[in-house]
Amino acid sequence: MFYYIASLALSLFVAFIFWGASKNKLTKSMDDLAAAGLGWVKDTSASVVRFIGVLELAGAAGVLLAPFAYFVLGFDWAKGLGVAAAAGLGLTMIVAAIMHTLRKEIKYTWKLNFGFAALAIVDAVLIALITR
Repeated sequence: MFYYIASLALSLFVAFIFWGASKNKLTKSMDDLAAAGLGWVKDTSASVVRFIGVLELAGAAGVLLAPFAYFVLGFDWAKGLGVAAAAGLGLTMIVAAIMHTLRKEIKYTWKLNFGFAALAIVDAVLIALITR
C-alpha cells in the first residue's frame, strides 16, 4: 500500500513539474524564455525548444496515464509505459545537465537538473514496483 501512495504522490509531483516546464517551452516566445533565465534558448533553434517541450509533456502525461490505464482500465500493455515515461524524464534532465556543463552553467543548474532527474528515476522505480 505504501508503494501505491508514494508512487501516486511522486507521479503527481513529477507530472506537475514537467507539465509546467513543457507549457512554458510550448507557449512562450524564445525571447520570453531567455528573459526568464533560459539563456540556452538563444543558441538553440525554436523547433528544438518546442520538441523538448513536447517530450516533457508526453513524459508528464505518461507518468500519470500509464498507471491509470493499467490499474483502473486493466490495460496490461500500459505496464511499462509509466516506467518508460519517468525514465525518459530522468534522461531528459541528465542530458540537460550535460548541456549546462558544456555551456559552463552547471554551477547554477545542478540542483534542479540532478534533483529532478533523481525524482523521475525514483518515480520510475516506484511505478515498476507497483506494476510488477
